[in-house]
Amino acid sequence: MRPNPARSHEAYDHYGVAGACGPVVFAVPHAGRAYPQALIDRARVPRKVLQGLEDRYADLLVERLIEQGHHVLVARQPRALIDLNRDEREVDLRGIQGAPWSFRGQSSAKLRGGLGLIPERLSSVGNLWREPLPYATLCQHIEQIHRPYHAALTSALDVTRRRYGVALLVDVHSMPPLRSMASDMPVPRVVIGDRFGRSAMDQLTDLCADVIRRHQIAVAINAPYAGNHILERHGRPHADVHAIQIEFDRSLYLDDSLAEPGEGLAAIQTLLVTLAQQLIRELVDSARPLAAE
Repeated sequence: MRPNPARSHEAYDHYGVAGACGPVVFAVPHAGRAYPQALIDRARVPRKVLQGLEDRYADLLVERLIEQGHHVLVARQPRALIDLNRDEREVDLRGIQGAPWSFRGQSSAKLRGGLGLIPERLSSVGNLWREPLPYATLCQHIEQIHRPYHAALTSALDVTRRRYGVALLVDVHSMPPLRSMASDMPVPRVVIGDRFGRSAMDQLTDLCADVIRRHQIAVAINAPYAGNHILERHGRPHADVHAIQIEFDRSLYLDDSLAEPGEGLAAIQTLLVTLAQQLIRELVDSARPLAAE
């Protein structure tokens, strides 16, 4: 049974106290399942399609960390409503009604593929919505969900860095099973992203990979997922704040349908506990060298 959050907000549930267990903050931005009726009514696709945008039950992966008192931030709102891993300017104006002429969006490959701040379309089904989202509603979602979530994450990392001299965000995601990238290589079942070294020091990324490999799980780094807005925004190695994204193959912890928790869930929960212990030890032991670089 998951403990009650230390703080609940419309955008997130906040567990633990910053820095209480060490200089690592965990976050799960894409597992929100609180679908408001207005979102369901606006969709031209079944709710099941919108749920396909989720990192399905990725919040369950951090339950043992929560039980042990680690500092964890879990998003409450679904990715279909607003994507916390996109810049708030990453908006497809074709899906917005009434945007002022002065609004300047930010283009990206994800946006062009239909998955911007507000997901607009999927290749398998086309457009997701019956009608454009009013600009006022977009602004409301940004003000009430996107900004508070990132403010809470910034605050947690700042408190942790002040206490230990260094802080690390581990951003937990899940991914569909990957296809083989080379015939002579095992298919990665975990992908670690650090923006090619821009959001975290190599030694932290390499430690994550080593721990996962010791659990007999094939791992890749920055391919095909290097991380996105969350790492760009919160990873500041020059200021002793690091950020790493970890994508878990959903078949590792869900059932064969990839819809409900499966037999492998406990093993991945245990892996994350071990990973937390190793990262905390590494950061505490090397805080002064990290801060000096």
